[in-house]
Amino acid sequence: MRSFSCACGNALFFESSRCLKCGLDVGYEPVKGLIRRIDKNFRLCSNGQRYAACNWLVPTSFSEAFCTSCRLNRTIPDLSNALNRQHWSLMEAAKRRLLHTLIGLHIPLPTLAEDPQNGLAFDIVSTTLNPAATTGHLSGVITVSLEEADDTWRQINRQQLGEASRTLLGHFRHESGHYLWYRCLSRLEWTHPWRMAFREVFGNEALHYSDGLARHYQYGPPADWQQNYISAYAASHPWEDWAETWAHYLQMVDGFETCEQLGIRSSEAPLPASACTLPTGLETDSASEDANFHSLIQRWISLASMMNEISRSFGAAFLYPYVISPAVARKLRLAHYFAKVWR
Repeated sequence: MRSFSCACGNALFFESSRCLKCGLDVGYEPVKGLIRRIDKNFRLCSNGQRYAACNWLVPTSFSEAFCTSCRLNRTIPDLSNALNRQHWSLMEAAKRRLLHTLIGLHIPLPTLAEDPQNGLAFDIVSTTLNPAATTGHLSGVITVSLEEADDTWRQINRQQLGEASRTLLGHFRHESGHYLWYRCLSRLEWTHPWRMAFREVFGNEALHYSDGLARHYQYGPPADWQQNYISAYAASHPWEDWAETWAHYLQMVDGFETCEQLGIRSSEAPLPASACTLPTGLETDSASEDANFHSLIQRWISLASMMNEISRSFGAAFLYPYVISPAVARKLRLAHYFAKVWR
């Protein structure tokens, strides 16, 4: 995340709605990616005005009441319940961070109502009140459990599922990977270069999805999964491998932006250059693209080690409990390529 500042010079943050120094009402303007004052040209999103749950701005010339992020909501919980409002606000904050990254990558995000074929919508539902609700992605709709915003609920699930990390933002990033697969890859012919590249790097997505998940939950991942996958869950099926890899790529994009804004620099860790080459058949801008990504991933590995050392110095668990093997680096390279061609 980039750094922001008020006209008075005080530091502001992505979630800021008021400057604590001068008292100026501010909000986030997603088109230009900056925090600005609320004036005659911009007004606060309706969810910010009514529930203090959003700090994104809407141009006063627009007829919509909601901002770019909130307009993507198709279903939200009952907000007459105070706990629901609290959890929903946390969900929306994580969703806005996801959208900030996707917008920064210049990936178009039409609403499902605007574009029934390619659009995106979010259903945020309580799986406690509605146990029949199925979370995940289906045909442009990302359904997320409201209970995911409860720290205790989320950590219990993390431990039961054997996950190294489970965060709201990571959850949204993962599901965005499924959405983009559906929108950008699933409709291509099997002989399309993108589809063939995916199969070469991630495996045959035609494998039975339900069988793959059932096998994963019954027997767990292969003993050597860390050599080929960013997470144990990624080993369950190529679709999940892609979603986990895409989520990790977005984490890298956001992490680098934050560190660069704060002046944090990292050295390069050793990783074979061959791990950062694209599959055959894909066009690339120049021969230097692979080398650039090779440098990027090496700096990320070094930065991750730095974050872990800082975390351990506070007596906490590893902040970054992942291993980027050469096979994983190659998958991240393909995600980096797709992020550019999908603009």
